Amino acid sequence: METILLTFVASFALQLSFFFFAALLKTDKVTDLSYALTFLALAWLVFFVEQQALLLALAVTLWAVRLGGYLFLRILHMKRDKRFDGIRENFWRFAKFWFLQALAVWLILLPVTIGLTVGKILYLGFLIWALGFVLETVADHQKYTFKKRHPGKLVTVGLWKHGRHPNYFGELLCWWGLFIAVLPSLSGWLYLSVLGPLFLTVLLLFVTGIPTIEQSHRKHYGKEYESYRKRTRLFI
Repeated sequence: METILLTFVASFALQLSFFFFAALLKTDKVTDLSYALTFLALAWLVFFVEQQALLLALAVTLWAVRLGGYLFLRILHMKRDKRFDGIRENFWRFAKFWFLQALAVWLILLPVTIGLTVGKILYLGFLIWALGFVLETVADHQKYTFKKRHPGKLVTVGLWKHGRHPNYFGELLCWWGLFIAVLPSLSGWLYLSVLGPLFLTVLLLFVTGIPTIEQSHRKHYGKEYESYRKRTRLFI
């Protein structure tokens, strides 16, 4: 319980620090980077305190370095994130986003926090995590390469030919895999840590992930996207 409270406080402290930097400079360059770095920092904080389940900390590290690096390079190229137009200029609306991001990181990482505390591991979960990690890495690389060669065009090649959101599919596999990996560490109320991957699933499927992207694509690509949507499944 103390470790869970520690990660809660640490998540908000880190996000608050990044928020003040972003709000002061009116920049989007650290928004997604801070998301990945907070996962990384919390995982190693718990590991150094508990000295358990090194493999869990390494899995979160690989995920965070890849995602954080990719998103940081992307925002350096884009300069700004359109999602925050009209928000970054409003202190309290911008603060609300960072508050929710701090809560999301803590909640999504909850199974890993418990696993790092108890130390009992089911290795099948790491196989699922590895599959998800490879899928989202390949999907992001294919999208980046395609957009570099064909800016402004809809990505329908590689994994994107078989699923509209293979990167999100991989993301969900990563976190459900880590939840499965820590199942032997769970008992009693600790099973509530399933709220972590459940929260991420709801977020991507129904809130800020897929709905936002599909709405944007319908507006930008029109009939081309509708045709792609009809012939292509949501995931692979």
